[in-house]
Formats: sequence, C-alpha cells, structure tokens
Amino acid sequence: MTNSAVEIQASTLSGYSDASKLRQANDQDWVLAQAPAAPRVHADLGSGIGQLLQATLERFPSLETVVGLEQSTFRLSEAASRLQRYGGRVLLRQADLTAPEPLELSPDLITMTSVLHWLYPVEERIFDWVGQHLAPGGTFLLTTYHPARDGHGLGGEDELVREALVALGHDRALVPKLFAGEDILPIATRTRGTEGLKELLERDLRIVATTERDAVVRVDSAAEYEHFHAATFGDYYSRLVEPAKRAAFFGAVGEAAWRRQQERGHVSNMPVRLWNMTTRPA
Repeated sequence: MTNSAVEIQASTLSGYSDASKLRQANDQDWVLAQAPAAPRVHADLGSGIGQLLQATLERFPSLETVVGLEQSTFRLSEAASRLQRYGGRVLLRQADLTAPEPLELSPDLITMTSVLHWLYPVEERIFDWVGQHLAPGGTFLLTTYHPARDGHGLGGEDELVREALVALGHDRALVPKLFAGEDILPIATRTRGTEGLKELLERDLRIVATTERDAVVRVDSAAEYEHFHAATFGDYYSRLVEPAKRAAFFGAVGEAAWRRQQERGHVSNMPVRLWNMTTRPA
C-alpha cells in the first residue's frame, strides 16, 4: 500500500517551516532578546531547518560562525539550502544530542529550543557538553515546555493522541497501557518539572534568570494541525497503531485538535520557560 502524503511527511519530518509557526517560531524573538549584544560564535542544538541560525545571522552582524547540530538528515538538507547564502559562516553537523561529540569551537552563545524532552532521561549529557564548550561568560538559552499531566504521565500532545486513538476505536482507559506496550513514553513524562531541571542544570552551569509565558496553539483547520503533528512529532506516536491505520491516525489527531479549537478557542495552552544561563566560576 502506498503511504499517504502525511505519512511521508512524518517519516521525513518535512514541512516544518510552516508547522513551526504554530508554536516554536513564536519563541524566536523572545529567546534572542536575551542573547549577548555582539556574539561571535553561535551554536544551536537541535537546529532543525536552520530558522534560528538564520535569525541570529540577520540580527547580529558580529557573528563570525554559526553551528547547527541536528540529527535529521532531511532537516539538515533543508537547513543547508536555507543558509547557503551565508557561505562559510555556517557549519552544519549531524549529531545525536544524547551522545554529543566534542566541538572544536567555544561558542559564546548556545541555544536549544523545544528539544530537551527528546533527550530524556539523559539530559545531563548535553548540559555537561554545554558546560565544557560554552566560552567563559557566554550565554546558554534553553526553552522547556511544561504541560500538565495526569496520573499516567500523559499531557499536552499525549492528550490529543489519546483522543485520536479513542476515535479509532481504542478504549480510553486502556490507552496508557497501549503506550507502555509499544514502549512509547508520553511527551509529558519526558518533560521534567522545573525543580528537577534546575537541579540538573546547576551541576554544570549558573542560572542567571528564568522567565515564563503561555504557549498557545490555535489552528484554522483540522488539516493544519494534522500536518503540524506530522512535521513536529514525526512517526513517534503513529507507531501506536498498525501501519494500515496510520493515515487515519494523523487525520484523527487533526480532527481532535480542531474540536478543541472550536470548543475552547485554542488547541493547547501550556507554560514555556526560558532559562538564561552562563558558565560557572572557575
């Protein structure tokens, strides 16, 4: 059977430029407002299609080099096209952030936005890497989302997925067991609480300040959210259903989101925290 367009999108993580406008892109100016006035080297961890790197290149003429570390070959390819006009100022590396390799540079600005939950439960590895690579007195800017979760550890996107599974005939009460049986950890479980994160961060870095605001997602159609889910979460959740039902699963996620939009005026609303950090004193 031929895969549907949305299944192909999920497998390649394509279409993220449009999808990111619903959530991640809204954080861009908020994050960069806390960057140093004239950074020389910027490293973005989980750099995706290079949107944040492009923004820093445009915003800070002082930048000599930007480095993007990203695992997805598809997103790296899109980033290379996006950033081609900046020539040798751009370095893109394929990287697994759960096992980060040394970098020959010492950035004075490191960013990681909307990525940390994918590194659970070994986030301390990337914090140690940042502590070792960040130039003395440099800035590390991190965003973390914190959805409320139920007694099973489901919350945020997990709730929409649960609604989609119920629409496809699954017993709502058995959905947590389905997650466990397929060895899929809910995203809300992957997101540590702020106190636990603070403890991990302070092993390698000094927290200068934190700010928090609400991240609200609204859509104009079920299809818009269907493609957002595919581009953002790939096939992480769709493994909960058999291959023949995966196209229907993505459609059901979109329909669940659209019902919420109509009933609540938004699809989701959760706190996002921005951590501003620097190196620890020698």
